[in-house]
Amino acid sequence: MPTDEDPIASRADDDRDLYDVATWEERTSLDGLSVALYWLLTRSAKAGVVLVAFVGLLAILGSFGLGLLFDPAIAILLGLSVVPALGLAAYVYVSDVTTAEPLSLLVATFLLSILTATFAAILNSVLQPYFRPLGFLGIVVFFFVVVGPIEESVKLLAVRLYAYTDARFDAVIDGAVYGAIAGLGFVVIENFVYIAQNVDMAELTVGIAALGAGDGIAALRALAGPGHVVYSAFAGYYLGLAKFNPGNRGPIIVKGLVLAAAIHALYNTLVGPVTGIASALLGLPQVVALFGFVVVFQGAFGYVLLRKIWRYRDAFLDTRDAVGADVEPELDEFEQ
Repeated sequence: MPTDEDPIASRADDDRDLYDVATWEERTSLDGLSVALYWLLTRSAKAGVVLVAFVGLLAILGSFGLGLLFDPAIAILLGLSVVPALGLAAYVYVSDVTTAEPLSLLVATFLLSILTATFAAILNSVLQPYFRPLGFLGIVVFFFVVVGPIEESVKLLAVRLYAYTDARFDAVIDGAVYGAIAGLGFVVIENFVYIAQNVDMAELTVGIAALGAGDGIAALRALAGPGHVVYSAFAGYYLGLAKFNPGNRGPIIVKGLVLAAAIHALYNTLVGPVTGIASALLGLPQVVALFGFVVVFQGAFGYVLLRKIWRYRDAFLDTRDAVGADVEPELDEFEQ
């Protein structure tokens, strides 16, 4: 079986010096310089990504006025729109049976996801015109090829930039927690932009009493929010699984992204047609039909996600007092 050691290192006596032959550690000043340069390059790359995302966020917010950030009516509508997503993310957080995740990593992931969401907003806007002339089929392809993969990738990027590399990310389930938090951050900025673009500000500036003009939009965005948490928690779980299975890290991350992107794109594809058909056949108002579809679709995949979390919890509790016990792996819901 393949190992992580060179043949010399695996066969040599422990007292034999194999530095710069088959092993390596920091010894010389050149080694120290190499370590420092590597640290600088990796941190600079991350800082560059964050800086570009921040500039993109400022550009998006500036397109409809930074003053909206401080509008109390917008803040209340935004708060109402993210309540379901916040509740789901909180449930994923409390379902972590390992050590509690530190607030600093949670906040950092949340803020980073707001920043990285700008990449999705820009790419979606640039690429959508190429698919729209193809009609409904083009939009479906757009959802599966662009929207799903890009939005789930930028949310996972928010986790990968900071929390993933921290030593306190010390269990597979942590990936689901940080993925859910990244989804929550994405919901916040997406809902803010949507509300700011679609609410009549002339009505809202009258005062808080005028919130009735925007509560319908807040309700619609609230229905869309939990999905982002579900999708990115899926991808995050597999990111956590990848961290502790480095030999298969790439395929595991890809599996998580494919699952999250496919569920995301499927929701985007079905929500309009199914809601319209259900409303026409059953004589229901559009918002009621939409609510029913969201409950069924997101509830089904949310349950699959929770099943995965519960399986981890059960395995953790079963093995906590039996270190080294053989645990027979079982197929998950997508592999049965």
